[in-house]
Formats: sequence, structure tokens, C-alpha cells
Amino acid sequence: MRTTWQPPGPLDLPQVLSPLRRGSGDPASAVQESGAWWLASTTAHGPGTLRLAADPAGAVVAEAWGEGAEPLLAQVPELLGAADDDGGFVPVHDAVRRGARAARGLRLCATGRVWDVLVAAVLEQKVTNREAWRSWRELCRRFGTPAPGPAPRGLCAPPSPRQLREIRDWEWHRAGVDGARRRTLIAAAGVAHRLERAVELGGEPGRALLQHVPGIGPWTAAEVAQRAWGDPDAVSVGDYHLSTIVGIGLEGRPMDDAEMLAALAPYAGQRHRAVRYLGAAGVRRPRFGPRLPPRDYRAL
Repeated sequence: MRTTWQPPGPLDLPQVLSPLRRGSGDPASAVQESGAWWLASTTAHGPGTLRLAADPAGAVVAEAWGEGAEPLLAQVPELLGAADDDGGFVPVHDAVRRGARAARGLRLCATGRVWDVLVAAVLEQKVTNREAWRSWRELCRRFGTPAPGPAPRGLCAPPSPRQLREIRDWEWHRAGVDGARRRTLIAAAGVAHRLERAVELGGEPGRALLQHVPGIGPWTAAEVAQRAWGDPDAVSVGDYHLSTIVGIGLEGRPMDDAEMLAALAPYAGQRHRAVRYLGAAGVRRPRFGPRLPPRDYRAL
């Protein structure tokens, strides 16, 4: 299946889709030298593969394969930020202003589905990205579904709720997933169809629905909201690095979560957008600051 979508303004595919990519070795996504993006997803209809590429005229050509092809194509405009509204956003700080200028093609993506981004977000709870992404690769490659169609070698859709519930305890351990995250994922898999309603609710109600699952707190709910429905105000409170990055970008000093939220108050309703612009402006945590040490749960 194939369709073409013309964005209403500048569109930067890497800026828009990069939040969906879990490291350079992500088995559920791939970026070719041509600039084309491949995404393998789990949908209510089954697994599907989506390929997105910009043509010389600025339109996006989308192709899809598999049982999930139709819903994946239908979601393309929202996936690429068609529903994202930055009206009324006024940069108050220099760093945010610089980021807004540097990222004119930035739009907040919306996959329209909770499950895939929820699995990845839970795996990233309280561990380093390196640990989480290794577990993500293990689960996708061993228990997911090979991507339908002429996808790049090794591309595969994440495990569905049913596939995830069938994973044995020792296999979770082999994938480096500790008991707390495993229990959260299994609990979420049991009510996965209900959690998809969070996309319809959006905003704070959507995030609150996700937090009914034991083990899903404000951080995880925000990470899902940012990707599943492009929530412009979802701040990842509790992130190991975010408050420091925001503090340095806005006031030139590290902050805690409470101070970060106070500093972001001028962007109420658009706080996540302000954070993305800080990233586009090149604001980073101190290179030699404290790091969260990696742990290998397979050795425990």
C-alpha cells in the first residue's frame, strides 16, 4: 500500500521521528543512506512495516506492508506532526529561541498507538540507555515478528501483548530485565487494549489512565504521551538528566525537578516543546557530570 502526503510547511524527518528510535541498533527502526525511514510496528490488526521518504518536492511518500499496513498509512499525517499545534508558543529564554530557529521543521510525532512505545519506555525505567536498548533488542529480535515486506535485514516488530505474556522468567533474565520492569510489562500486557484509549483522552487524562498500571508513574506516562499522541506539555519528571539539562539551558545551573517545573512555568501547555527546542539548541548535560552506572541484571 502506498500514499503521498504533502506537509503544510517545513518538515525534518529525523527531527520528527528520532524520539521513536531506541539507539543506533534499534531492531524496530532503520534509517537508510537515502534518508528513508523504516518503522516496524505492532497494531491491533497485526504487525506492519512503514517506509517514509521525502521526495524532491517536499512531499512524503509512504509505503506499508503486512496486516497493519492500512492503519499505519492512515496515521502517517499525525505521525509526522500534522496535528501538532505550536500556535501561541512564545520563547521566553534565549536557548529556547535559538532552538526554535534551528528546528523549523520540528513537529511532535504521534504514533496513535500506546503499546510499542510503552514497552520501550518501561524498559528505560531507572537504567542507562545502553542497558535498556540492549533489552529492547533482545525482546524484539527473539520474541517479536519479522517485519513484513522488503524491509532491511533484521527489522522486526516489537512483541505483541500476547507474545510478551508468553516470555518465560529465565528469558526475561537473559534479556537483562529485572523483576520490577518485568512485572510492569506483564501487567500492562494484560490490559493493553484498554491503555490504547489514552490516545483518545490525550493530555493529563491520558497520562493518568496509563498510571493505573502498577509500575507506571509520571515519567513513563510522559515518555509514552510524547510519542503516542504528541503531548506538547508532557514533562519527563524524574528523569536522571532532564532537570540538569533544563536548568543549564534556562538559568545556567543544574536544577532539581521542582525547580525545573518552576522554570518551565512560562511554557505551560507547551513544556515538552520547550524541552525539545533546548535539545535542538545543543543544550546538553555537563560532559563530566555524574552518570548512572550500568548494571547487568543477568549477573544477579
